Amino acid sequence: MKRQVMLPKLQQCPYFIFPESVGWYQDSPEHSIYRQEGYYDSYSIHFILSGKGYVEIDGEQHVLQKGDAFLYYPFQEQRYYSSKEDPWDIRWVHFYGSHLKEFMLEKGFLRTLWTLKRWSELEEAFHELLLEAESNSILKPTNLSTLSYKILSEFMSYAAPLTSNRGIESVDRILAILPTMQQKACEPFILEEWAELTGVSTYYFCKLFRKATSMTPLSFITLCRIQFAKQRLIEKESLAIKEIAIQAGYASASYFNQRFQEQEGMTPSEFRSLYGKGLFE
Repeated sequence: MKRQVMLPKLQQCPYFIFPESVGWYQDSPEHSIYRQEGYYDSYSIHFILSGKGYVEIDGEQHVLQKGDAFLYYPFQEQRYYSSKEDPWDIRWVHFYGSHLKEFMLEKGFLRTLWTLKRWSELEEAFHELLLEAESNSILKPTNLSTLSYKILSEFMSYAAPLTSNRGIESVDRILAILPTMQQKACEPFILEEWAELTGVSTYYFCKLFRKATSMTPLSFITLCRIQFAKQRLIEKESLAIKEIAIQAGYASASYFNQRFQEQEGMTPSEFRSLYGKGLFE
């Protein structure tokens, strides 16, 4: 099974990024691609939702599975193919645009093989682009460009270099508890309880958490608390700052002010003055 849309390539591309094609392969054990060096002049991102496949680099075969991805630059040799026993469900987009090379090199995206800390947003952005391309082709080019950039942004936000010791299942356990951590962020934060819930030591919990989110557990809790406090500051203008600090999980109003200013660049009072009284709209 496959589904794909090919788009005409703009000779003078006014956009930072624009898609050339987008599609997916599923239950296609025969899916196999080889492009010799210097042949293909677009970038491409492929990511795997299930199954297994292979990418060859300099004659070495690399196994890729759920949550893995690969990125090709223009004119690179490309050799990749699905497992025949466990065919991959793979999504892909080919794209091009002005100054992409400088941008991606600056961000450190030099390698081919990656793994994704999370991919639901990337999958959603991919389907939006596929539907847009199927419905309107190039009739709405700004939509195509915006959705292509969304895919690239999601990929760059959550991609990490692929290593042999990936620990995908452990990372999944961290991602699974994030909604609960967000809901309970204003309660006392006890690291040992969250580590026990995940079934790992506190040291390994912190290591996995950073791998999954690129931040520490306490940094995540702080972000959730500040978000809660910002809503309270706007929606409950009669509520004292000290009371909001307590509701957000801070026993000390001065410490709350300090954390808020570090995060937002202003005090809670300044934030309320700036965005209160309907000015937030």
